[in-house]
Amino acid sequence: MTENSKQRSETWSSRSVGANWQHRFFYFLIKLGGRHIAYPFLYPVVLYYLIFRPDQRLKSRYYLDRRFPGRTGFAALKDSYRMILSLSQSLVDRALVGICGPGILKTEFPKGEELFNLAAAGKGLIILTTHVGCWQAAMIYLSKLKRPVHMLMQHDEGDIDRHYFEHSGEENPFHIIDPAGFLGGTVEMVAALKQGDVVCIMGDRLKGAQENSLAVDFLGSPVKFPLAAWKLAAVTGAPLAILFPLKTGPDRYRIELNEVIEVKRQDARPLERLKPYLLRYIQSLEKLCAKEPYQFFNFYDMWSAEVKTSDEPIKTT
Repeated sequence: MTENSKQRSETWSSRSVGANWQHRFFYFLIKLGGRHIAYPFLYPVVLYYLIFRPDQRLKSRYYLDRRFPGRTGFAALKDSYRMILSLSQSLVDRALVGICGPGILKTEFPKGEELFNLAAAGKGLIILTTHVGCWQAAMIYLSKLKRPVHMLMQHDEGDIDRHYFEHSGEENPFHIIDPAGFLGGTVEMVAALKQGDVVCIMGDRLKGAQENSLAVDFLGSPVKFPLAAWKLAAVTGAPLAILFPLKTGPDRYRIELNEVIEVKRQDARPLERLKPYLLRYIQSLEKLCAKEPYQFFNFYDMWSAEVKTSDEPIKTT
């Protein structure tokens, strides 16, 4: 196996690459003066990772080489810098929400009423999320859904990066379902949806059994995408809403309700029958990558079938 192949086949971890003191330093800056003080310190930190951590720079290339094929030299380096900086800003924003409260970000949700009505219908609701923008920008709206919210979320033991609610010292307002639990948390998710609750699932990370996935073309090459959300939608009859929380300014976000999909019960098996629904998500994601190329935070080779993934991209703060 070549060195490059070894890097591609490493198990993905959600642990931050930053040291504990680095995290605490940025948390201190946020408490001192918010993003106005924290953001400027990101530029040299990102530059350091770009120049002196080629292993981390390589992780940005898996996606960027497909989004911008043929780019080399300074142009490619600039793309990596912009992408890692964008990720770093989203991590600062995540801490901002926890330390200063959700109101610190000016978030608009043009189709929010539609999502509220879906949750209020009592049929259950699946929210399909992606490693795009800052998911914490949507938290204030999820808390207004008036239904319990369950999140399929993996948090590696020993990870020093904090979720937004850990900064405030308050109890997590959402129920966490561990994908490493019994049957990948499926029983818990089905029960939640059957009682009319909301379940949030990431659509761009394959965790668990490879057979619970389908390979479809994404940015020109096949990728295995998880089918858990689509199977749940078919089995429970709950609608599936695709959300993209995009950064539109230094302190501004816009939550895009891209599409609401109803999956027919008879399409639950065989898995190939779920492919048309999955393709609608992939097409939406490709359009987003064309429009906002540096807000899709993919830092592993999702095009390599041998890659085993966890939950989060690399972190620089």
